[in-house]
Amino acid sequence: MDPSFLNNPIFQSIPKEKQQFLQAFAARSHTGTANELASQLSSAAMEARSKGLTFTDSETTLLIGMLKQNMSPEEQKKADRIIQLVHTFRPH
Repeated sequence: MDPSFLNNPIFQSIPKEKQQFLQAFAARSHTGTANELASQLSSAAMEARSKGLTFTDSETTLLIGMLKQNMSPEEQKKADRIIQLVHTFRPH
């Protein structure tokens, strides 16, 4: 995965514990499809919860961007639709 996210201002502004979680996640994530993205995000959410970590919308957007960078344009569009569906059904 492209390590350029390390220089992202959002990444730089989050606590070290979250940075370490995202770095570890990026190191083991190899997404190629929207379905894999959904699965990996679900897994990451459960792991983060078990560690007592929560992420803001901007931090989640950064995470999704990290995963989408290796997808084809078609898969990126599918991933965007999945994410929109999740936001639609997520309680506010």
